[in-house]
Amino acid sequence: MKTILLVDDETRMLDLLDLYLSPYGYKCLKAESGKRALTFLERGNVDIVLLDVMMPEMDGWGICRKIREFSNVPIIMLTARDQTVDVIKGLKYGADDYVTKPFHEAELQARIEALLRRAHTDNDGPFIFNGLEWNEESVQLKYHDKPILITPKEFALIGLFLRNPNRVFSRDHLLSSIWSQKTNIDDRTIDSHIRNLREKLRNEGFPIDNHLFTVWGIGYKWIPDNPAAKS
Repeated sequence: MKTILLVDDETRMLDLLDLYLSPYGYKCLKAESGKRALTFLERGNVDIVLLDVMMPEMDGWGICRKIREFSNVPIIMLTARDQTVDVIKGLKYGADDYVTKPFHEAELQARIEALLRRAHTDNDGPFIFNGLEWNEESVQLKYHDKPILITPKEFALIGLFLRNPNRVFSRDHLLSSIWSQKTNIDDRTIDSHIRNLREKLRNEGFPIDNHLFTVWGIGYKWIPDNPAAKS
């Protein structure tokens, strides 16, 4: 089941979108503010976002920019304004598509399906970074075609970093994302797995210290292009 995050300050519109989309088998999450929407996305497990433009405090464009700082989740902007400048602005800030209210239910569904197909195609196959190949389908990590023996948790960690460059992950977030719950697990568990992952990649010749950094007091961050490593 695909999960859609609905973002609109009007409860009536959220309920209407839920009514439209639930029969198609989607799980709908509702957020009445940008802050609430970002909280849902930071927890993960959202496949696509339907984002209203005209919202108080933080408008849809601002929310879109915030989302793009840490996620490539597909975004469809919803607005009652049909102006070319608004369309360009939304796409410039990272939106994938744009639907004007009032919209036809079938058109919205078709656009959602198209974006989900594109996202699925983009995620097919291994993720490759500077010779490091992370293959979710085979659950295998390679460096220059040589397999690296790592644990399932280490595999999940490196995959999360590779797919979310420049994002700072707190230890709490890593615990909830990788372990799902915190029972009998503390911050030292994360640090131990990161230390082992670094050592294994380092031993295989991958310059892990140029990319995986500790953010002191918070967690960890993957930097794909580190200028300091070139000096």
